[in-house]
Amino acid sequence: MTSVETGASVALTQLYLTMARIRAFEAKAMDLFAEKYIRGSVHPYTGEEAVAVGVCAALRPEDYITSTHRGHGHCIAKGLELRPMMAEITGRATGYCRGRGGSMHITAMRHGMLGADAIVAGSLAMAAGAAYGLQLQGKDAVVVAFFGDGGAQQGIFHEAANLAAVLDAPVIFVCENNQWAISTPISCAIRIENIADRAAGYGFPGEVVDGNDVLAVRDVAARAVERARRGEGPTLIEAKTYRITPHSAATPTDNRAPDELSYWRERDPIVRFGRELVEAGHASPERLEELDRQAGEEVEDAAEWALASPYPDAAAAEEDVYAPADWLTPGRLA
Repeated sequence: MTSVETGASVALTQLYLTMARIRAFEAKAMDLFAEKYIRGSVHPYTGEEAVAVGVCAALRPEDYITSTHRGHGHCIAKGLELRPMMAEITGRATGYCRGRGGSMHITAMRHGMLGADAIVAGSLAMAAGAAYGLQLQGKDAVVVAFFGDGGAQQGIFHEAANLAAVLDAPVIFVCENNQWAISTPISCAIRIENIADRAAGYGFPGEVVDGNDVLAVRDVAARAVERARRGEGPTLIEAKTYRITPHSAATPTDNRAPDELSYWRERDPIVRFGRELVEAGHASPERLEELDRQAGEEVEDAAEWALASPYPDAAAAEEDVYAPADWLTPGRLA
């Protein structure tokens, strides 16, 4: 094996490890929710890992992303650390938002994570504005806006896409079409075959990709990112994928057909990529098992660290509610 091949193998197994971390993190989060360590809910990304990992593999550290209520995978793929992530979703003071954001609102500016938003499609306008801001500053950084197929039917999607097109903003809209918006199948929500076809109406490219193929996602994202860096404006990527768990921990019922679930479980992106790595000689089955164990151990370590961390002090509840201003002087609001 040449040094180039060795380097390629390392890069590819790193993609596998990141997907395995996401899978292990989500499984642990569901367990912690069941044990009542997490309030609200957890929206697992299980089955969609190839989208976040493929897209973020095409980004630089100085690039940015926005996320959704199903955002743990985006965070991990962008490089957020597992310990403060786990602390955040369990409401601890050591979390990225000091326990204020929880599972659906993690923000980590130093990692280029502009924030997850529980409002469906809510972060699309933020992404377009942030991208335009980078453009005004003369930077060649880009912003990726992740959203779901349900978000594609929201008005803010159309406003953000149109404005980004008019401004040639360096933003990539990534629609994770996991086929279901809670309990509504995509076939009941749109009358076109591909959400990506809508891009033509705004004057920028739209591309469809197999969202369970991490390398295909990386390649299509790389093209969109380079286009944005050149000042050629947005791209809409539709990654067709599937969530192989119910919508959330708080809504465990599932009305999807068993044969549909079986079909997509057989196309599990991690199993698929692992098989491809073995067939291409980039990794042995034993190496993949080692990476799976590593991911599980890292997540268990993060959970132990988080649960040993303190909750925020009650006196800090009013911090960060308002921006600094003269009218916030002591007693002004009494």
